[in-house]
Amino acid sequence: MLFSKKITFIGAGNMGEALLGGLLSAELTDPANLTATDVRADRLVELNEKWKIRTTADNTLAVADADVIIFCVKPQTISDVLSEIREEIHENQLLISILAGITTDTITQVLQSKNPVVRAMPNIPAVVRSAASAICMGKYTQEEHRLIATQIFESIGRVEVVAESQMDVVTGLSGSGPSYIYMIIEALTDGGVMMGLPRDVAIRLATQTVLGSARLVQETRIHPAVLRDQVTTPGGTAIAAIKELETSGLRPMLIRAVETATNRSKELSVLLKRENGVE
Repeated sequence: MLFSKKITFIGAGNMGEALLGGLLSAELTDPANLTATDVRADRLVELNEKWKIRTTADNTLAVADADVIIFCVKPQTISDVLSEIREEIHENQLLISILAGITTDTITQVLQSKNPVVRAMPNIPAVVRSAASAICMGKYTQEEHRLIATQIFESIGRVEVVAESQMDVVTGLSGSGPSYIYMIIEALTDGGVMMGLPRDVAIRLATQTVLGSARLVQETRIHPAVLRDQVTTPGGTAIAAIKELETSGLRPMLIRAVETATNRSKELSVLLKRENGVE
């Protein structure tokens, strides 16, 4: 389904390159089917040399013959980008946006079109093909569009399909979540250093502990609380540490972090709608 599609990336930063690299590494398409645009000439040269794809600074040229257009620009610039390409867009093109706060309705209203639009929220582990991505469907999408979008984002990790009303929560949990985990790895490393480990050893052990623990939950599908109990022996070290974590409020702190990030995403969504003239 995907191999013959011509795909254009509007914006080719870290996430855009992760997506196109995922598609090529998974052999879901050929470099000749991919086009990327960027405002930086040196970036276009870099992408062309590395991936052998077509590159251009002209967004209108890039979208003219595309079957799928993926928007990877900053949310604050999307109105200008859509205005620029509006005359070149036709309604059988699938539009995919990874822009936080930009709704599917915002895109179709600015374009004044009935294009199928998929909104996605991947996270930064996409760079190493380990993203947690969520996608939602706009009002004009069909099953074929969901399948295409799912294929694209599965090339960089795992995909969940959610309602658009849940995308702000996704932003607060998995979109922002890597920053929480990086802080946990850093703190565990510092704890190891404080108690006498060399820093390079401590960070390797902390990183592998987080990675391995997550993989165990993912592959066994056992509830984290059950797995925690399996390593918590009576009077042992783990239960003593858990008491400290509960006393210090780790659990409610992380829950509040997701809540705060979700609410901020909602605020930004309202602001971006207003800036784009969408009710």
